Amino acid sequence: MDNVLSIVVLVLVALVGGLALGLLLYRLKSGQAPTPVSVQSEEVQKILESAQKESERIIELAKEEAQRIRQEAEEKRREIEQIIAQRRSELEKKEQEVEQKWKLAEQTLSQREQSIAQKEQVVERRFEALERREEELYKRDRELRDLERQIEKARRDLENRIREIQEVERQVQELKDRELLELQRIASMTMEEARAEVLRKAEESAKIEAIRVAKRIEEEAKEMAEMRAKRIITTAVQRLASEIAINYTTTAVELPSNDFKGRIIGREGRNIRTFELLTGVDLIIDDTPDLVTISSFDPLRREIAKEALERLIEDGRIHPARIEEIVNEVKKETDEKIRKTGEEACMELGLYDINPGLYYYIGKLYYRTSYSQNVLLHSKEVAYIAGLLAEELGLDAKMARRAGLLHDVGKAISHELGGSHTDIGIELCKRYGEPDPVLNAIRAHHNEEPVRYPEVALVCAADALSAARPGARRETLEAYLKRLEKLEEIVKSFKGVVNAYAVQAGREVRVMVSPEEMSDEEAYQLSKDIARKIEEELEFPGQIKVVVIRETRHVEYAK
Repeated sequence: MDNVLSIVVLVLVALVGGLALGLLLYRLKSGQAPTPVSVQSEEVQKILESAQKESERIIELAKEEAQRIRQEAEEKRREIEQIIAQRRSELEKKEQEVEQKWKLAEQTLSQREQSIAQKEQVVERRFEALERREEELYKRDRELRDLERQIEKARRDLENRIREIQEVERQVQELKDRELLELQRIASMTMEEARAEVLRKAEESAKIEAIRVAKRIEEEAKEMAEMRAKRIITTAVQRLASEIAINYTTTAVELPSNDFKGRIIGREGRNIRTFELLTGVDLIIDDTPDLVTISSFDPLRREIAKEALERLIEDGRIHPARIEEIVNEVKKETDEKIRKTGEEACMELGLYDINPGLYYYIGKLYYRTSYSQNVLLHSKEVAYIAGLLAEELGLDAKMARRAGLLHDVGKAISHELGGSHTDIGIELCKRYGEPDPVLNAIRAHHNEEPVRYPEVALVCAADALSAARPGARRETLEAYLKRLEKLEEIVKSFKGVVNAYAVQAGREVRVMVSPEEMSDEEAYQLSKDIARKIEEELEFPGQIKVVVIRETRHVEYAK
């Protein structure tokens, strides 16, 4: 306001000066003579006084106007301040309301987060409880199925026993009736009739004895004849109820539900890769409901993989560490099972004095095939036939069974060591103190040396009979299995190779190398060398993928 008043005063002073100057110029232009200085000063004095009065009046008016403007401005300022204060108060209230709403929203959000976390824990606990319940139900269902099978078997056994008892009762009753009739007949006979009856029975007994003697003489006369030999062989084969087992290259494992397929595969396929790497098989998981197929040409690998997979499904915990633990456990148990199988085969044939060190190799024959024929079953079959033939000919049946059982024992490890199964079999049997007829049978059944014992000749004949019976052998499957075995032998011949598995029906070979002996660059070169050697030494259709796996593990224990 002071600035405005100063400006108004300056304007008024300029206005008064302008009026005085204008009056002076007007008089000069109108031709009036200039008045004396005194007269001019008086007029100027009057004009100045008049102007001063006018300026004072204008100043007063200006002051009044300025005062009024100041008052109005003051009122406006107070109104603006009141409005500002009111708006500030409203703004503060709104800020407080917003702050309260924000705090309330934070509390609500925190409560909801806590509620959601609690609900998630409840859901997780319920899910775990459901999983446990599902496992319990699955185990109970399996137990019930086993119990049902046992009950059904017991019911069948009971029915068979009842039928046997009824048959025995019927025979006893018939015998009783015959004896009763005979007693009645004898009681009604005279002395002469009784004497005649006794003589008749004695005559019949003598005739029967004479027939037996004549038959024995006839059999002894025809012992060396061709017809007698054929009859003995036929009798021996007919008395043998051989076990038939067909070995395929795949095994199916049933799943409790289709959801297990995802758990077997694992995140990004790590479970199935670990399982295939440790067992050397190929897992086929397709659209077949509740079923997983294990593929491998080696029956032992398939058996280990099948047992391990069934245990993992039963356990429910499927992850790489658990898979490795179960597979190693199954391998140890399978070795013991193999030894037990060999021992049972020896006990079944009555060979109680075989060195227990051979049990493992005999049992391992169960997982080997020769032209699709199971080698252990073939060896047992040869042992039975040779033993029966020896009994018919009056030779050492036990030695014939012993030689028949062990004639192919080298096949248990020939695929691992390489070389002839006869040479390996000879070495094994010499190591465990087997007699010379057994060693002669091992070589003679492939015509590698002449037969020196009659029991060995029977073993060779039994071997030919077992291999020649219908359905015993198939050349196509054996050629396929030999090609896969040859493929693994080629790979294992390279330095640094720890193990090798042929999978995908021979279209892929997985090679595991030692990380301490071979670098990544050497592993890369090894894959090329293996592929080149396979091309040179093996004939195969299509192509074979060579996968070299070099894995380094670092293990530490937290104590």
